[in-house]
Amino acid sequence: MTNLVTSIFPSRPIIDAESRPVIVRDIEVFSMCEHHLVPFTGKMHIGYIPNKKVLGLSKFARIAEMFARRLQLQERLTKQVAMAIEEILEPQGVAVVMESAHLCMVMRGVEKTTATTTTSSMLGVFRKSTRTREEFMHLVRQNI
Repeated sequence: MTNLVTSIFPSRPIIDAESRPVIVRDIEVFSMCEHHLVPFTGKMHIGYIPNKKVLGLSKFARIAEMFARRLQLQERLTKQVAMAIEEILEPQGVAVVMESAHLCMVMRGVEKTTATTTTSSMLGVFRKSTRTREEFMHLVRQNI
C-alpha cells in the first residue's frame, strides 16, 4: 500500500504537537459491490488521534474515494481506509465506521429498501481503549 499512498499524497503530513481526537463525519462514499456488480452508497466517518502529524481534512475524503473507486467489499473498504491513515500519519489510533445501502439488497432477491450495513475498523488506542472507542461512536452518532 505504501507506493499507492505516497503516489497520491507525495507531500509530508504537517507536524503538530496536538493529540486531541479529530473526526470527519458523513463523507459520501460510492462504490461497486464486487459480488453483484451493483453500487453501494453511504457515509464514512473517520477519526484519529494525532501523534505529532496531522493531515488536511479534505485528504480523508480523498483517501476514502481512492479505495472506493474500484470493485469493493464494504468490509475491506473500511479496513483499507483505516490502514492507509495509520500508514500515513502513524497516529495513536484510527477509527473508521461506514454505513451503506447496497443496491443488491434493494434490486435483487429480498428487495429490502431500508436495510443498511455498518462496518468498522478500529486501530491503536481506539481498539485498546473502550472509553476512547465509545467517545468516537458517541460523536459519530450525535446530531450536532
